[in-house]
Amino acid sequence: MNKRSANSTNLVAVSSRLVTAAALLMLPALALSGQRAIPEKTTATNGNGILRSEKAEIRIEKRSPAYWRVTFDNPPFNIFGPETIPQMEKVVAAIENDPDLRVVVFDSSVPGFFLTHYDFVPPLSASTELPSGKTGLHPLPDMLVRISKAPVVSIALIRGRATGVGSELALASDMRFASREKAILSQWEVGAALVPGGGPMARLPRLMGRGRALEVLLGSDDIDGELAEKYGYVNRSLPDSQLDAFVDGLAGRISGFDRDAIADTKRLVDYASLPTDPEIGAGWDAFISSVRRPAAQANIERLMNMGLQSKADVEAKLGQYTGTLANR
Repeated sequence: MNKRSANSTNLVAVSSRLVTAAALLMLPALALSGQRAIPEKTTATNGNGILRSEKAEIRIEKRSPAYWRVTFDNPPFNIFGPETIPQMEKVVAAIENDPDLRVVVFDSSVPGFFLTHYDFVPPLSASTELPSGKTGLHPLPDMLVRISKAPVVSIALIRGRATGVGSELALASDMRFASREKAILSQWEVGAALVPGGGPMARLPRLMGRGRALEVLLGSDDIDGELAEKYGYVNRSLPDSQLDAFVDGLAGRISGFDRDAIADTKRLVDYASLPTDPEIGAGWDAFISSVRRPAAQANIERLMNMGLQSKADVEAKLGQYTGTLANR
């Protein structure tokens, strides 16, 4: 990277940190609203109300030294919150640093939910005090960027809802395979007066073209597995009964190939296909700016009152409920 590019990236990183801290402090409405597991911990807070530990929400299963399964296990809805971030950071660091690993598959053990949106219940300080990641970005987009650039093949096995953060993790992965009958992908945020923060504006147009990306982002509706395949949101949608065997077979096949050849090939594809870190950072800044607005605060409160994060029907039909927020 030349000096000018490095300075530009640093400026974006600093801007992202400042905007994040300033914006979140102004958002009281959001405060209303063999197998190796990451060690389970008890819930605790410090004097400022920061969530310092929580139950284990992610499991790592080493099917072989070269092939891991990373399973999200946070019932009932696999909501991603600030307590998930340090757990996910450990997973991403392990993926980056294991010299034998070639393939990682992300999946879920929670029926109906792959991974969903950010948690609106914890105190704001639980997010504002999180340190920036290795890229200088907020830890959530930081981890997604690092997954994309890791010398390891990442595959999202999507069964159930991949909403918000779940969709963004899938987009950050190298490949995405979905259950034709059970997968639902969505970027629901615009329907709630938010801007998506995990990079879909930068990633989706590269996958499906501008028009379809805008349809997904601005329509804020649910996309089933069959349409997701047609649009290029996922590599393939398969009958649910065939999904596990297909992904396991592909991951096992790749895991047997030369690690250096995999890493070099992926690195060269990355040059032609990945958004830059500043593009991802700009999306996060736009998200933070959007949640400052009264309309977004009011809509999140309305959704919480409907049952967001508490009622299965609302989480399972989030596109439908988000549609009720529109001014007509």
